[in-house]
Amino acid sequence: MALVQFWGTGRRKKAVARVRLVPGDGRITVNEKDVNDYFPLATMREWALTPLRVVNALSEYDVIARVHGGGVSGQAGALRHGLARALIVAQPELRKRLKVEGLLTRDPRMKERYKYGLKKARKASQFSKR
Repeated sequence: MALVQFWGTGRRKKAVARVRLVPGDGRITVNEKDVNDYFPLATMREWALTPLRVVNALSEYDVIARVHGGGVSGQAGALRHGLARALIVAQPELRKRLKVEGLLTRDPRMKERYKYGLKKARKASQFSKR
């Protein structure tokens, strides 16, 4: 018997989430931990699981995610993006609902690279006339 699963990759800032949706009863694991343990803040969990709430699929799929890079906020955003993409693979008719909610758009904001001769990306040392 073949296992039916749907994949989606989500990214935000430096974080990357590889999300796998498997038909099940709603268990969510992130890096082999329960989502409540991995994202202790309720707001982070709410934000990360928005795609499942929008399409009322919280109890339809088990979510298995591998997340790395960035910080907690970036990882939650990457998980959100990956979930939305995986849901589209599972049910293409959901695309319009997810698109309207803005869940398929990758957040383009990233840390700017350091520039030669400056202290940070844009911060220069104080100008001295003499």
